[in-house]
Amino acid sequence: MLEEGLTLQRIEQDKMRNIRNPFVDEEDNHCFGCSPTNPYGLHLKFKETDDAITAEWLFTENYCGYHDILHGGIQACLMDEIASWYVFVKLKTGGVTASMKFRYLQPVSGIGSNIHLEARLIEQKHHLAFIEVTLSKEDTGVCTRAMIIYYLFPEKIAREKFKLPHPTAFYYSKEEAGKEDGVW
Repeated sequence: MLEEGLTLQRIEQDKMRNIRNPFVDEEDNHCFGCSPTNPYGLHLKFKETDDAITAEWLFTENYCGYHDILHGGIQACLMDEIASWYVFVKLKTGGVTASMKFRYLQPVSGIGSNIHLEARLIEQKHHLAFIEVTLSKEDTGVCTRAMIIYYLFPEKIAREKFKLPHPTAFYYSKEEAGKEDGVW
């Protein structure tokens, strides 16, 4: 039996937590994928589960290719961005994309649709992380699947040379919980 006040909903919430973007306040943060201030950007926000990083994104007319189909290059950008956040949060380092291989399984159509992204580590060999990313819609399932290989920097280099924040900077404090970007 569950303890008083502990509900199944709370247990589900505990399995997923919002990721804080520690780069937001940096003057030179113009990232197309995650900066909330880039007027042309994707403005991605991420959540963490036990073994994945996820994101929800609203497909607008600014990102169309042919007619109302989500541009393949935008799909690639969305998927590469979430893979990099897997590296930051789960692997606690930085890196660069070494290669990306995509399988466009079906067109992503429907301006105004919610797009779900999910990144999971498949394997890590030395300085390489093999990350599988899926892009899906609720009404059609998985539309695009990618294997993204990241070259991982040693943690010391990621922090000193590339200004990667401490791993705790990616999480909200108890004081911040419940705010706009706090615990969901």
